[in-house]
Amino acid sequence: MSDQTVRQRSRSTAPTAPPLQPGLLREGARNPGMPLELDWVREVRINLSAVERRAATLGTRRSVKKAWQAAWLLKAVTCIDLTTLSGDDTPGRVRRLCAKARHPVRGDILDALGMNDGSIRVAAVCVYHQLVEAAVQALAGSGIPVAAVSAGFPHGLNPLPQRLQEIHASVEAGAREIDVVVTRGHVLTGNWEALYEEVRAFRDACGDAHLKTILATGELATLRNVARASLVCMMGGADFVKTSTGKEGVNATLPVGVAMARAVRTYAERTGYAVGFKPAGGIRTAKQSLVWLILMKEELGTGWLTPELFRFGASSLLGDIERQLEHHVTGRYSAQHRHPLA
Repeated sequence: MSDQTVRQRSRSTAPTAPPLQPGLLREGARNPGMPLELDWVREVRINLSAVERRAATLGTRRSVKKAWQAAWLLKAVTCIDLTTLSGDDTPGRVRRLCAKARHPVRGDILDALGMNDGSIRVAAVCVYHQLVEAAVQALAGSGIPVAAVSAGFPHGLNPLPQRLQEIHASVEAGAREIDVVVTRGHVLTGNWEALYEEVRAFRDACGDAHLKTILATGELATLRNVARASLVCMMGGADFVKTSTGKEGVNATLPVGVAMARAVRTYAERTGYAVGFKPAGGIRTAKQSLVWLILMKEELGTGWLTPELFRFGASSLLGDIERQLEHHVTGRYSAQHRHPLA
């Protein structure tokens, strides 16, 4: 299945967002951030009912079946940050997870799909700081980066110098991506200057490592706060904006995804820099992954359907995708335990 197959649209007469203008984006350029523009942040408005209607139709207006579905699911695999963030994580579990990251789909399934050429692998492996070294060693030579959750994850309430020290330590241990949770209090009190300075400090501490800012959207009260916080993080130099830690009561939801994707689009249109988007928490099924891919395609265009600009923060998602791919090949559903992760 070619990448062109993945990019084809399923039939629909419903309107979609117009593509970003050719030449608008600085392709491949990392977002450097910009001075904080409070007027821009304060003028953000969200039509809640319209966003909720938009989110409700994402999974109903398009139907992706058969070979098209298999192609989209393979695309989803390449956008997964394969994650383990449990209190009982061990180096052995991380090594097994990294082995799965190298070969996320069984070889016999890929053979049947004509895709067993080594191109199907996950986007990154995400672990706690103390397990970065084990992951780096297990992934040596694969080209798969290690992402570390740092800066007082998941609450982000440690003193700022301590959070910055943890980021430095993760980078020194070999992490090439850093997922940090921002201070929710800055958002809830409208202290945008403090949020901006915090993200700038995170970005400086990351150096060449890419910065993913976690908003913990389930704790931000309103979609307007979500959109405003997304903009401020991008102004501060974030490479990705991420919905959740996966530890909140409410994690990635489609209305939040619409609001954040449109913030990413607005930032790209005004600055020319493409910032990535990462929904995380609660995305467990292949069907859910297809809806999120449709959201990205319709709101931001096919240019965002790459691991450079879109990630799933997930663990169990990969097992269900592999199960659906096996069904496409064999016509039979297998038990979940036939597709272990670690």
